[in-house]
Amino acid sequence: MISQLEKEIIFRFLKARKKDGFLNVISIFSFIGIGLGVGVLIIVMSVMNGFRAELINKIVGFNAHAVVKPYDKPLVFTADEDFAKGIVSNDGEAVILSKQNTKGIFLKGYLINDFKKLEISNNQKYFGTTDLKNNSISIGKDLSFLLNIDIGDQITIMSPSGVQTIVGSFLRQDKFEVISIFDSGIGEFNENVAYINLNTLEDFFNKNEDERFTEHYFKDPKNIEYYKKKLLDLFPDAYVYTWADLNESLFSALKVERNVMFIILSLIIIVAAFNIISGLTILVKNKTRDIGILKSIGVSNFSIKKIFFFVGFIIGTSATLFGILLGSLFSYYIEDVRKFISNTFDITLFPEEIYFLSTLPSEIDINSIILIALSSIITTSIVSIYPASRAARLDTIQTLKYE
Repeated sequence: MISQLEKEIIFRFLKARKKDGFLNVISIFSFIGIGLGVGVLIIVMSVMNGFRAELINKIVGFNAHAVVKPYDKPLVFTADEDFAKGIVSNDGEAVILSKQNTKGIFLKGYLINDFKKLEISNNQKYFGTTDLKNNSISIGKDLSFLLNIDIGDQITIMSPSGVQTIVGSFLRQDKFEVISIFDSGIGEFNENVAYINLNTLEDFFNKNEDERFTEHYFKDPKNIEYYKKKLLDLFPDAYVYTWADLNESLFSALKVERNVMFIILSLIIIVAAFNIISGLTILVKNKTRDIGILKSIGVSNFSIKKIFFFVGFIIGTSATLFGILLGSLFSYYIEDVRKFISNTFDITLFPEEIYFLSTLPSEIDINSIILIALSSIITTSIVSIYPASRAARLDTIQTLKYE
């Protein structure tokens, strides 16, 4: 593809010379600009991937990965090698009554053994017992702060289901003992969700066992579409939804934001790549005499075009590789960098009380790096075509006559 002569000329043109001082400055800035553009793009994409991964982990950590609810008939369980029998559950909305405040609450009911299997009751931020007996309740950390409730306290919960008496219907109220306090990592969930015994819940809301639904948990919740399809095959007459369905608008917004950031930061690479045009144009001007000599000894216009094209291509590719190395290293050690800046300048770059994350998340995605690298190399290759074509079109006689 490239002859030995062309290789020698390419590397000769790439070597810095004192008389090409301004050209060297342009080449250096082109290299740094492209490298920084690629590096910054990788860092931003890695941080956004990290945020998305952390968000998914928090969501699937306390929510069921998939839920199967019956329409009008009770669920009929079918054996399948990919699924264990789902955890049976039921839910309802109620109101917590306290001396200081009144708060709406979403109650989820589980059997004692099933509650002990949940991720929410098996992490280090769960305080209290997991014995979810009748008229006992597990509440979130934020709700306990809001209502000033601690483990062992009694709370009153009012159900929207009425109790029929001789004098009419009254809203049902029952007392529950707080047996534990959990922390899911998301304040909204901690404040609005509580767990009680399944049998107690069904009695409290006047529900029957036919209304029960199943919650399913998988080893790889990110591959949720595959599992949803399998569940739809297993339960064709039931309503199936997943954590991705419940948070579709949120992740769609994150995807749009990620794509917009990619486009905006790609402009850095494009602007830096246009410096290659300037550098190659000046190089063609400085090497006009050399081009004339090469053509006079029989070097074809196509070879001249290849020589100058590969000069720009090598600058762009090497800058891209430098950017990949810089961005990957920075993304890998970004938490250490954050700590260093915070400690050195005594500033908080990533307040935990705002983002609900103790560390700056970062996830290096090889597919994103490949996409960024290809975009950079293709851009630098395209901008190298014009000056290379211009060099090939130079007239041999005119170049030697005036040089």
